[in-house]
Amino acid sequence: MLTVLVDYDSGNLHSAEKAFQRMAADADAGEVLVSSRPEDVARADRVVLPGDGAFPACKAQLAEHTGLFEAIEDAVQRRARPFLGICVGMQMLATRSREYTDTEGFGWIAGEVVAITPADPALKVPHMGWNDLVIDHPHPVLDGLKTGDHAYFVHSYQMRVQDRTDLLAHCDYGGPVTAIVGRDTMIGTQFHPEKSQAAGLRLIANFLRWTP
Repeated sequence: MLTVLVDYDSGNLHSAEKAFQRMAADADAGEVLVSSRPEDVARADRVVLPGDGAFPACKAQLAEHTGLFEAIEDAVQRRARPFLGICVGMQMLATRSREYTDTEGFGWIAGEVVAITPADPALKVPHMGWNDLVIDHPHPVLDGLKTGDHAYFVHSYQMRVQDRTDLLAHCDYGGPVTAIVGRDTMIGTQFHPEKSQAAGLRLIANFLRWTP
């Protein structure tokens, strides 16, 4: 069993690598590999796409790695490998992003990435720090997680799904903010599970055990 964390120069993957390795050992879920090689993604049993920064920059960085997106698309869309997108890696599942300039996403989960606009002007953007999850729909990757569990967020934009059944969890930040999306063999978290202590590690372990 091989889980590949895709490295496309979108940020520091050290904490994610350590968290996935720890939970893979606990769950007897095989090897965790950080790689930018399309051939590694092609042989992966699970694919994880992190992402830090702005959507257009992350999308451009991914495109600069020849064959990498194509390998991800083949693994997830054609061969139904379980996929986890983290932060901007989740947002890229959307149809498009409105961050800075309109940028096409993967189009795997219908929706748009838009600016967070809290109803309370005292709430600062970016939305940064701990917030409580509100579970909207059950999912095997959320097994053992409940409304009120804490997760760590750092973002200024959020994904608004077109189909509400694709919204698995949200949080409140002067209004609802998407926290987890999912459809078919894909799941995405706006927060960083590797930085979200017990709830995040539980989600990672569940993902590593998940057999859709």
